Amino acid sequence: MDERRTAILRAVVEGYIETAQPVGSAAVAREADVKVSSATIRNEMAALEQDGYLVQPHTSAGRIPTDKGYRHFVDSFLPQPGPLDAGRRQQVGAFFAKAHGALEDMLHSTSKLLTDLTDYAAVVVGPSHDEARLRSIQVVGLAARTALVVAVLESGVVEKATVDLADDIGDERLSAATAHLSHALVGSTLAAGDVGTTGDGQLDDVCKAALNALREAHSVEAAPVFVGGTSRMAASFDAVETVRQVLSTLEQQYVVVGLLRDVLDRGLSVSIGAEHRVESLAECSIVVYPYEVEGQPAGTIGVLGPTRMHYPEALAAVAVVSKRLSQRLTEG
Repeated sequence: MDERRTAILRAVVEGYIETAQPVGSAAVAREADVKVSSATIRNEMAALEQDGYLVQPHTSAGRIPTDKGYRHFVDSFLPQPGPLDAGRRQQVGAFFAKAHGALEDMLHSTSKLLTDLTDYAAVVVGPSHDEARLRSIQVVGLAARTALVVAVLESGVVEKATVDLADDIGDERLSAATAHLSHALVGSTLAAGDVGTTGDGQLDDVCKAALNALREAHSVEAAPVFVGGTSRMAASFDAVETVRQVLSTLEQQYVVVGLLRDVLDRGLSVSIGAEHRVESLAECSIVVYPYEVEGQPAGTIGVLGPTRMHYPEALAAVAVVSKRLSQRLTEG
């Protein structure tokens, strides 16, 4: 695509994002980068339509971008997220300065932050417990024959389980159990961890019981999904049926998790319309970024809105929040 057609396509995309109305040649002619007549612009727009970048919804109307047109816009003009404006930067800074408490509460609040920044639906997928490695583990006595085992995962999730003991083994042996479990399990996942043997049968029984109790508690947990801002996102669509389909899809957590992972697996940060292969979201675009804990992948965050979303703002917001969330979770 030559420079003139690129400039015209950009003007149509930006104009349609701004107004939600088909963009005509007169509107494009007013753009500073397009220095040709309206007649020439009409010819170029017709060529862009023939190539699949634009579509004319009604006879004599202007053009609107197709998924292919949006894709060219994102790839050509937004290869890297730009900076957030000063007001939004201040909003993000204030949020993370006060962000404390349980991981789930922080992720839920982060979804609200993304919605406030973009006015789109926000999705935050918590760390997959199956992939999270142990940061620490401790066994403490609760009663003569009952102990509590507490494991902290690198993702920030805290797992707790009670253990029934055959005998009152005392605090000294519980401390020994903590030391052995820490040596055997820290750095591994609960599923893959192996406590081995110590040569002390009673101590081995405590360690095995502690690991089994954690696994049982852990197995019922799924990666949490937090969705915010659906009411604002719904206002972006004119068709009631489209809104219904989108909201129904967002309620299916396994679909949402799979969708975000698929986008990242394809090396993308933006998925547009039919690209994400979910029919009910064919009129939507998704901007998604991963976040990390101590340099390891932990989860994903993203926003979902109409294909005419404001891509520069959405990319900037998701990228910045991803980076700040990673820093906050790593700091603990």
